[in-house]
Amino acid sequence: MARARLFASLCGLVFLLNLARIIFAPLLDVFIGEFAIGEATAGLIVTLAWVGSASLRLPTGWLLTKVPRHSVVIGSGVILAVASGITATAMTVPQLMAGAFLMGIASGVYFVAANPLLSELYPARIGRVMGIHGASSQTAAVVAAPFVALTLVIDWRLSLWAIAVGAAVITAYTWFAARGTDMPRAGRADRDFVAGALSEWRLVVTALVIVGAASFTWQGLFNFYELYMQSKGLSDRAAGAMLTIVFAAGVPAFYFSGDLADRFPHVPYLLGIVGAFAASLLALTLVEGLVALAAISGIVGFVIHAMFPATDTYLLDTLPDSTRGSTYAVFSSAWMLTQALGSYVLGLFIERGYSYDSVFASAALFLGTTVVVLVLLERTGRLPS
Repeated sequence: MARARLFASLCGLVFLLNLARIIFAPLLDVFIGEFAIGEATAGLIVTLAWVGSASLRLPTGWLLTKVPRHSVVIGSGVILAVASGITATAMTVPQLMAGAFLMGIASGVYFVAANPLLSELYPARIGRVMGIHGASSQTAAVVAAPFVALTLVIDWRLSLWAIAVGAAVITAYTWFAARGTDMPRAGRADRDFVAGALSEWRLVVTALVIVGAASFTWQGLFNFYELYMQSKGLSDRAAGAMLTIVFAAGVPAFYFSGDLADRFPHVPYLLGIVGAFAASLLALTLVEGLVALAAISGIVGFVIHAMFPATDTYLLDTLPDSTRGSTYAVFSSAWMLTQALGSYVLGLFIERGYSYDSVFASAALFLGTTVVVLVLLERTGRLPS
């Protein structure tokens, strides 16, 4: 029961941390009007939240060799509460940017510490726990826009104050729950960050090869999804609804995929997900019409979000106790940086005159070819598992 209470508190905390990364996108119009800034400056605010999320993942991995995982998780909640308060009181653009960056830092610190902690709290059900935890995080992506719209009736700052107060309350409960929980001893063997990460480089590279290109493509896809749907003839409102479908499909995907990740061999399961994503992405480029696009959007959203708990389960279940935290921090940092480039590269192709359909079809074919090669390597026992 003590571990269940701690797990429940982490699910609440991860909801707020992911909401903190996503909430800036629906607030951009407000920032443009409130602070008299242009689209480029407004976009930089969003970028800073994601840069912050990636920036301290490696240092956090080192910190985990010195400090218990649950202490770092509680620290991330404190950072979120303070950072959200700073952002909510912002009177200048630099203060707003600093707040967004700090809110992003909180999420990066949290994920690097919390995912290994959860895998050690429930070593026999890593996939299921990752799935439930991920579904809590994904729910934030679904409710972010309606939540902001609701708070705008009063004041845009209310949304940020709600995150600050919620983070303070849940962090306090997490501290209380952690005090009453018999923490696992597995992570205490992980005391040499550099040596630990280097010893598992083959596993890190393998995971990045399997899921790196898919997550890179996904970043470009979802950030331009509304514009892509508009290029297929949908209205602004219908295009927004398609993106909502993509995110909403991710909630059950996390839950079911995490459960399946416990049942199936990790590498074949991951390759199957990436292959299904390639097929669904190719289908998306071929269909037209509201109903067909809605159906394929749901499939794309379900498949790609299934990849995330499966990836975490592969790493956390395969890594030994002595290197789990260090190696996961290295992987998480590299994976985040890989994903972040997707939108920029897609934008370059679109600016040079390529259509969305041609770019995404090419990406789907490349992913399919990669999966075929990796399946052959896996069948010959050349991939770590």
